[in-house]
Amino acid sequence: MNPDITTLAAALPALVGLFVSYQAYRGYRRHGSATMGLLAVGIACFTAIPFAVRTLVAPALAWSDALTILAIVAAYNVGLAAILWSLRGDGR
Repeated sequence: MNPDITTLAAALPALVGLFVSYQAYRGYRRHGSATMGLLAVGIACFTAIPFAVRTLVAPALAWSDALTILAIVAAYNVGLAAILWSLRGDGR
């Protein structure tokens, strides 16, 4: 399985998003801030999870295009909800 140029190009934002998510997670662990934990989850759901679903999970499980898109949209929605809750500032 040789990755094509589009997969390699999509890997960069996924890696940067994973790094930013990790930094937010470290902030959560250091300060016990629920908002940072939610931000970490949200960023991961927007960057790393869709990339993993598209390049690893869907081909391995032979998912249809519709199921792949549904999983990616679900990750986006979870990420958006987590970021929204983190912006509220109270961690609820």
